[in-house]
Amino acid sequence: MGDIPNVRADSLRGVMWIKSRHSTADGNCVEVALLAGGEVALRNSRDPHGPALVYTRAEVAAFIAGVRDGEFDLIAT
Repeated sequence: MGDIPNVRADSLRGVMWIKSRHSTADGNCVEVALLAGGEVALRNSRDPHGPALVYTRAEVAAFIAGVRDGEFDLIAT
């Protein structure tokens, strides 16, 4: 991972968090937020006051490409 630190939720006040429409009623989901510098923050929706992981857009794009290509299918089973 690059130089972008993982941060506490209180330093992300005011950002707009988005939850997937595929989230389950029992809270199995993550939320994402696009930060002012172009980075992407991810957090556990069940712990909105907990820490968030911060990634570059390139890191997120690489992960999404891997998901689309089925590289992580064994993890979901």
